[in-house]
Amino acid sequence: MRSPKHYDVIVVGGGHAGIEASLACARIGDPTLLITQKVEQIGYMSCNPAVGGLAKGHLVKEIDALGGEMAKATDETGIQFRQLNTGRGPAVRSSRAQVDRQEYRLQMKRTVESQKNLTIKEATVEEILTDGNQIIGVKTDLNETIQTKTLILAPGTFLNGLIHIGLTRFSAGRMGDPPSISLSESLKKLGFRMGRLKTGTTPRLDRQTIDFSQLTPQYGDEPPIPFSFTTEKIETDQVPCYITYTNLTTHEIIKSGLDRSPLYCGIIKGIGPRYCPSIEDKVVRFADKKRHQIFLEPDGRNTNEIYPNGISTSLPLDIQIRMLRSIKGLEEVEIIRPGYAIEYDFVDPTELKPSLETKKIRGLFHAGQINGTSGYEEAAAQGLMAGINASLTIRGEEPLILKRSDAYIGVLIDDLVTKGTAEPYRMFTSRAEYRLHLREDNADLRLREIGYEVGLMKKEDYQIFLEKKVAIEKTLSRISEVRVNPTKENNEILHQWGTASLKKNSSLQEILKRPEIHFKHLFAFDHSLESLPGTVQKQVEIQVKYDGYIKRQMEQIERFKKLEEMSFPGGFDFSSVIGLTTEVMEKLKKIKPYSLGQASRISGVTPAAISILMVNLKKQGYL
Repeated sequence: MRSPKHYDVIVVGGGHAGIEASLACARIGDPTLLITQKVEQIGYMSCNPAVGGLAKGHLVKEIDALGGEMAKATDETGIQFRQLNTGRGPAVRSSRAQVDRQEYRLQMKRTVESQKNLTIKEATVEEILTDGNQIIGVKTDLNETIQTKTLILAPGTFLNGLIHIGLTRFSAGRMGDPPSISLSESLKKLGFRMGRLKTGTTPRLDRQTIDFSQLTPQYGDEPPIPFSFTTEKIETDQVPCYITYTNLTTHEIIKSGLDRSPLYCGIIKGIGPRYCPSIEDKVVRFADKKRHQIFLEPDGRNTNEIYPNGISTSLPLDIQIRMLRSIKGLEEVEIIRPGYAIEYDFVDPTELKPSLETKKIRGLFHAGQINGTSGYEEAAAQGLMAGINASLTIRGEEPLILKRSDAYIGVLIDDLVTKGTAEPYRMFTSRAEYRLHLREDNADLRLREIGYEVGLMKKEDYQIFLEKKVAIEKTLSRISEVRVNPTKENNEILHQWGTASLKKNSSLQEILKRPEIHFKHLFAFDHSLESLPGTVQKQVEIQVKYDGYIKRQMEQIERFKKLEEMSFPGGFDFSSVIGLTTEVMEKLKKIKPYSLGQASRISGVTPAAISILMVNLKKQGYL
């Protein structure tokens, strides 16, 4: 059956990647169809109901700066907000929020349903339709053919998904949802290199069977700091989490079940996330540790479900129960839903261009776990970029490629398409070589302009951003001009703040550079500064205190840009370059880097090979 509808974009999957992709395309102005197996599950959080965390918070801020939705939904439905790494420098400080799982889902569902240019269809996509190497449509389980100019695949863990609980296993995309088997077969038929990955989740616990009186509460920050640059403040009451620990008895129970663990029996073939191991993996790999921390996190305000963060497991159900009841506060706990592991197919991300369009099929984009990543935030970031680039492709415009010096999103995508991944990829601040520049606090200053130019930014929000930018520039100028004399009165004020006396006339900027001084201290010398918004004060303080470091990093970025701007022409024949080793040539032909910069980041491509490539480009007149 052929559908009468033609769409500019079809997005497959209603998870975090699919939501951002479909919203981006529709907001830019392209008629978009979002196909999902269950409409009521749009935006559902399969694992922990939380957003952000170390480095992941940076991604969410960047998604928001570009005009995405994740941060806004988090602010609307968050139940606990915390800033992480506050005792360290601004580059590694990150935001994290616990959200109400059902409210988040409903918020995202409302947003998608109310979006102009966006249609939702409940179906399962079984086949990708192409004409030569051009995408032309999809076929669903209802034998319906739907035509499109571009297709974005964001199927999460549903590609040939297989759930494991002990030695019990069954096909599923996640617990309670069917897998997508035919779509995986369609990708294989198209010739994509595919692999198998594994992830897992924790048991869900009944709040009424937990003794919280024995446990340590963990409260959110007061006042809570919003994720979105457009949220003025969070006004909802926060909900505490609770901390408990495993113990040696817990570890012995876990070890007693390893003979029925799919992870240790060799049943699970997929590679799991190294940085988020299961509890059985922790106990085996870190045998010297006497305990492991567990955060008991509420699933929402109006539910009894508790998510025990830290004990992801695929152990048999009887072992899960015994393990949990050996933990302080959980002696009589009941499991609402068991923990499980899930294996799923993914496509080698080196099959992608930096735009997230596949190299084999024009108009076909991949986003999220299909590219080998883990995490809601990584998925949403890819979905947003795939959506933007699908729309730009339709218009015949150049894709938006964020460089490693532009955003964590740029680091994420560059790592995937250049290096590939053999395990679920997770973002860390250590992956970003320019992290002093790529801070959470300046994500809007780095990316807001781009979001506005591609059509994802409301005019009123952009105007507010411009006002903030001007205020920062004026304040930096003012504090460099206002001088403070070394009078007895002024020096007494400085002594009260634990800093040295002035020996000469100094600017407010010079005073602010001192480690003991914060922006609020400047009010004593210039009352007009008190009226500035907190975001402006914070940004000015960071820019002043880290000025020397930031300047050095910007110099590094300029050198990096020169290499990135040395581009290979379309269809460049790497096999024609004389002097390259066979290994290097094969890697270059596989990845097909767009620039010398990207080529330099391919594993095994040596500095000598880069020099040869540079000489070759010059000889051919491309440099």
